[in-house]
Amino acid sequence: MDISTSECLQYNFSTMKAATYDFSEDNKLGKGGFGAVYKGKLEDGQEIAVKRLARDSGQGDIEFKNEVLLVAKLQHRNLVRLLGFSIEGSERLLIYELLSNASLDQFIFDPTKHTILDWEKRYKIIKGVAKGLLYLHEDSRLMIIHRDLKTSNILLDIEMNPKIADFGMARLFNPE
Repeated sequence: MDISTSECLQYNFSTMKAATYDFSEDNKLGKGGFGAVYKGKLEDGQEIAVKRLARDSGQGDIEFKNEVLLVAKLQHRNLVRLLGFSIEGSERLLIYELLSNASLDQFIFDPTKHTILDWEKRYKIIKGVAKGLLYLHEDSRLMIIHRDLKTSNILLDIEMNPKIADFGMARLFNPE
């Protein structure tokens, strides 16, 4: 598996360090099983989300390469877009588009935010997730099973459109 031939950009670690203000706590968007995610801003003004894999995360080189290779090949409006990656020493970073409304769980389980999710928005979210899964299972060049679909891995854009994220546990399957 060679990610140097991947269809996304390799970023310099120092560029990502600067974009996230040295992975500052103020820029931390959340923490998952494989590491923390930080908000960042590139020199051209583009906002990004940077997933910094924990050294003890259990997501080693194989899972990292898996996520880069899989997500780089996937293009669907209901999947988070991988913009690039960075590898330097033991540091592993995944760079994604930033989605302004964070994850679905932050709406469902928040006593005030959950009121934003009227039935029309909920239906739109369910439909978008279903379209993303259909693409992964049947319509993409690769047959992919996500294996970690949960509300914290459904991100929402400014218009509350859902995008499936976190493909570290995903697996390719042979259609037969």
